[in-house]
Amino acid sequence: MTLPDSPSADGGTMRLAEGFPQLGDEDWAAMAAKVLNRSRPEDDHLDPAGAVAALTSELPGGLEVEPIYWPEPGRALGLPGAMPFTRGRGPRDPEQPWDVRALHEDPDAARTRAAVLQDLEQGATSVWLHVGEDGIATEDVATVLQDVMVDLASVTVSSLTDQTGAAAALLAFWETKGADPATVRGSLGHDPIGAAAALGTAPDLAPLADAVRSCTERWTGVRAVTVDTRVHHDAGAGDADEIALALATALEYVRRLHADGIEPAEAFRRIDFRVAATADQFATIAKLRALRRTWARVGEVLEVPEADRGAWVHAVTSWRMQTRTDPWVNILRDTIACFGAAAGGAEAITVLPHDVAVGLPTPFARRIARNTQTLLSAESHVAAVADPAGGSAYVESLTDEIARAAWQWFGELDGAGGTAVALADGRIADRLAATRARRDAALATRELPLTGTSTFPLAGETLLEREPRAEVTRDGLPRRRDSEAFEALRERAGSDLTVPVLGLGAVKEHTARVSFVGNLLGVAGIHPELHELLDGPEGVDLSGLEGAPVAIIASSPKGYAAHAEATVAALRAAGVQHVVIAGAPTEAEGTSVDDSAQAGMDVLAFLEDLIDRLGTRQQPAGAR
Repeated sequence: MTLPDSPSADGGTMRLAEGFPQLGDEDWAAMAAKVLNRSRPEDDHLDPAGAVAALTSELPGGLEVEPIYWPEPGRALGLPGAMPFTRGRGPRDPEQPWDVRALHEDPDAARTRAAVLQDLEQGATSVWLHVGEDGIATEDVATVLQDVMVDLASVTVSSLTDQTGAAAALLAFWETKGADPATVRGSLGHDPIGAAAALGTAPDLAPLADAVRSCTERWTGVRAVTVDTRVHHDAGAGDADEIALALATALEYVRRLHADGIEPAEAFRRIDFRVAATADQFATIAKLRALRRTWARVGEVLEVPEADRGAWVHAVTSWRMQTRTDPWVNILRDTIACFGAAAGGAEAITVLPHDVAVGLPTPFARRIARNTQTLLSAESHVAAVADPAGGSAYVESLTDEIARAAWQWFGELDGAGGTAVALADGRIADRLAATRARRDAALATRELPLTGTSTFPLAGETLLEREPRAEVTRDGLPRRRDSEAFEALRERAGSDLTVPVLGLGAVKEHTARVSFVGNLLGVAGIHPELHELLDGPEGVDLSGLEGAPVAIIASSPKGYAAHAEATVAALRAAGVQHVVIAGAPTEAEGTSVDDSAQAGMDVLAFLEDLIDRLGTRQQPAGAR
């Protein structure tokens, strides 16, 4: 690998790579193997290929991440605003690089009206109303938008239960407001297949044509159809799955519109995409780039004019990644996701408030969500450069992989009859369930850690309380957050469970493992009761542990060698029923420990079993 030359202080050239050997991927792999083999037995050394394999990881959905990426000589990156639109739909306004879109779903019309005005006065540039049984009533749409200057702020509606009514209410508001159709921007939010996926109903595509015609003939700056892939994301979809379903759904809409007399080019102009942005910033960037590339290819096949092929993308920070436990960490997750969406070229971004998983957000939470975007845009200048990640060997490779995987499944879906058919026969549910199962396994072992929930839990946390949001019965694809299983553990355990933890040997011998155990128990809200046995169990009164369902011993291998056998015997004599060692079971060979707690284990299964054992003694019948 050669390093670039740079100008020196006197205007000459500093040859930074001069004197260094030029290295390639084989050289790097050999050096990586040398480092890895330092901690491996001599008979288990890795060759260079084995080192690369050991350092390769997998993203949910089956995409592999290599340990290092090398530039592809001669690779054409392309330009924003041109085929294949990987790098965006074109240059962005430096003053307002993306639409700061605030979501409102509180059914209290007066409260929502005030919240909409506050958002627009303090940084939001767009309003998104969720309408229907689980949001704002259709008859209240005009009321909550009463203070909106529609020539300055775009308005978008969405609905699961009444998309036609929501769109009609928005059009009626614009008419009553006397808005100039040439200045109005927004979306009518028709997405019948998305609603069917959530509710388990059959989609009705009949209203699409009239909605598109209303935009073509009068509201020329408005989009009629939104392909919202979050219903699939929240059901477990990986990034490639999400894009494949977006393409298949959008193509189904284009075909229906064409059958109703609307040309594909006009259909393309009236469709936008709403996708989830996650705390994996590189995956988010690559997903948005891959979506534009693949949708542009669909447009090319349909002979849509090049200027209309670029996908218009609304990115929303993932609801699936939000947690109820330590929700302040959601601010960090949302910031990273917002950065990924901005760097990935989203035209509009919604940052969900950090308390959204608890209930209806507070004004403070909405303020933090707004300011996150303002800081990234106006102070960090994230969008000052179009497609800032373009040219990165990793991002370009990941974009390619996601695009190829999505295109393959999109072809399979299209060949089998489209998204609506695949929803009805269960193919989509089965595929997403399989992806979700792999993700659940990684969450349970903390291979995919949830900071503040599955790792580094907040000790003694008082959970936030919020007004609950309206819900609608969903009989379609499941909707689950990643943290739900851990939150259920916390709720089941309550706040009064304790487990004795015995730190064996000198403090330096047991501190690391005691800390590990404390964090592990804290995942379920269980309190560790520390007993330091600096010189082993001799002379220590363990009568307070008599009959305890569980005790955990924690030390280093050296500490276990000195004290584990005598400590376990003392615990058994005190009637402790279940003894757990912190670390590998082999570290306490010769003792009668019952279980072990170590990195990489199934944390959910371990804590479920622990609560089962503690419940009979510490939670008498009727206590909960």
